[in-house]
Amino acid sequence: RASTFAEIDAPALLSLPLQRYEMAHFKTVKVHIDYHVEVERHRYSVPQTLVGQELEARITTTAVELLHRGQRVASHIRNARVGGFTTIATHMPAAHRAQMEWTPQRLIHWGESIGPACAEAVTRLMAENRHPEHGYRACLGLLSLAKRYGKGRLEAACMLALQIGACQYRHVNDILKNNRDQSVPVAADEWISPEHAHLRGPGYYQ
Repeated sequence: RASTFAEIDAPALLSLPLQRYEMAHFKTVKVHIDYHVEVERHRYSVPQTLVGQELEARITTTAVELLHRGQRVASHIRNARVGGFTTIATHMPAAHRAQMEWTPQRLIHWGESIGPACAEAVTRLMAENRHPEHGYRACLGLLSLAKRYGKGRLEAACMLALQIGACQYRHVNDILKNNRDQSVPVAADEWISPEHAHLRGPGYYQ
């Protein structure tokens, strides 16, 4: 037997693979509207062009691979955090990637360039959210009104919105659409922010 093995089998043997064989199991998953799939109650991102598609998840002890028609479209380190998200920036739509570049302090600084009332409105919008990044879209929408109406009118509208205690985007936009800001004095440098129980202030986001 030894001579036969040495003569026939041994020359045909290959070296052992560099990585140990890893057991895997497969699961069919669907890409949700937020371009993530759910595997064991954790969400992993895939390219957003695959929203609505069914993929095959290859799950090992250390990784989660997502396959579309046999081709790998995403690979993540396996994460056991229930309800968590694992997201790769390149999988996100361009608008979502742009939003990631913003920080609370940058938004407040933009507001300050328009006026103190606008900066205060931005600060309050973020203070209303447990996680500041959840208020980014509202802040960006509010600040974008300066392009349509001009900085002076936006500052006046924010001043009025703060006086009535309603500084959401829809409130400020409604003030501008109905020209209610025209009755507010332009002397924005005289405006003083009232005390607010939930006000964190710009220093909170340093």
